Amino acid sequence: MSDPSNPRDGDFELVTLRNGHRAVRHLGHGEVMHPAVGPWQEALGLYVDQPRLADRLRQPGPPLVILDVGLGAATNAVAALTRARELGAERARELHVVSLEVDQAPLRLALADAEGFPFLQPFRAAAESLMRDGTWEEPGLRWTLKLGDAVPFLDGELPLADLVFFDPFSPASNPDMWTESVLARVRRHCREDGEGALLMTYSAATPTRVTLLLAGFFVGAGASTGTKGETTVASTRYESLTSPLGTRWRERWERSSSRAPHGAELTPEVERRLRTHPQWR
Repeated sequence: MSDPSNPRDGDFELVTLRNGHRAVRHLGHGEVMHPAVGPWQEALGLYVDQPRLADRLRQPGPPLVILDVGLGAATNAVAALTRARELGAERARELHVVSLEVDQAPLRLALADAEGFPFLQPFRAAAESLMRDGTWEEPGLRWTLKLGDAVPFLDGELPLADLVFFDPFSPASNPDMWTESVLARVRRHCREDGEGALLMTYSAATPTRVTLLLAGFFVGAGASTGTKGETTVASTRYESLTSPLGTRWRERWERSSSRAPHGAELTPEVERRLRTHPQWR
C-alpha cells in the first residue's frame, strides 16, 4: 500500500528529501530528480544563473532559445521563465523554451503539490496548457513541449539553441540519452555564431566529458551544486568556456580507469580523436 504522503503517478512518486525539499523519484531505478540541494536551488544555480540568462536577455537580439532536454517536473524550464518574467521592461529579447520529455507524470505530480513545489505555481496555467496543447505563450515568452522519445525530435527541425539544459536521468539509469550519437544530435541544434551555445549538465564524470568531446563540443568545469564539487559546461566555442578542461585533465584521463565514452568501447580510434581534439590547442 502506497504512502499517502508520497503520491504516485505511473512510474513516479513524490518524496521528501532529508533537507525537507520535495522531489520526484522514479519507482523503477529509484533515482531522484535534483536530489542534493532540492530542485529549485539546483535549477537556478546550475542552469539559469551559471550561463547568465538574465544578462543575455537584457541584450537586444533574436529570441533566445533554450533546448530543455528532460523536462521532468519542469523545474529548470520554469526557473528560466521565472528569471525572464522578473526582468520586466529590462528584457530586451524574447525567450523560447523547447522542452523534450517522454512522460508527463513528474510534472503532474509536482503541480498537484503546491506546498512542496511553490515555485511552479506562478506558471501553473502555463504548464497545464503545455501538457494539454504542447505550447504556451505570453508576450515575450514561449514554451513548447515535444512529447515522446527525444531522438526523432533531435533528428527533425528545432530552432537553434543558445542554451541547452541537459538533464535526463543519469547514465546508469538512462544510458541511451548519454551516448555520442544523441549528444552529437544535440550539438547539431546548437548555435555556432556569436557566443555560440552553452550546454549545462549536472554530471562531471569522466565518461560524460569524453562523450561530449567526441560529440563535437568543447568542454569545461561547471558550477558546484549540492555535494558535487563541480558539474560540466560544454560549448560550441572554446572561448565561451569559463573553465575549459586543459592538458592536466587529459593527463588524468590517460591514467583513468573510466576512459571510454558512455555506451561505447575504448578503441584506438576513440583515443586518437580525444588526443587530437581542438580542445588541446
